[in-house]
Amino acid sequence: MTTSGASGLPGAADALGGTGPDTPCSAHAATGEHGYSKDKDAHLKRLRRIEGQVRGLQRMVDEDVYCIDVLTQVSASTKALQSFALQLLEEHLRHCVAHAAKEGGTEMDAKVEEATAAIARLLRT
Repeated sequence: MTTSGASGLPGAADALGGTGPDTPCSAHAATGEHGYSKDKDAHLKRLRRIEGQVRGLQRMVDEDVYCIDVLTQVSASTKALQSFALQLLEEHLRHCVAHAAKEGGTEMDAKVEEATAAIARLLRT
């Protein structure tokens, strides 16, 4: 099974606008790491905490918790995901885009366009 994107789902790279594992950046090819690799354990811990928040939302709905209380938790979960996305974006800029800028050429242009599109998606959320 071929997967794409951070979610590991087929077609996720296209849906999310990423390049997926089939077209890693040259920094990944050179080092064998993504920009987030050095903090991978911390990222996974953070994502597990966010997952717990979302499971808590399911529990709240199942237990018929007051609407405003559920909405407050939705807001907290959304902010946690946005914060995580910004951290990943910063790491991508420092790792992949910076490496492409050093290399120059078409890869640099492609990485700048890719980062610009990612920023635009984050701003729409």
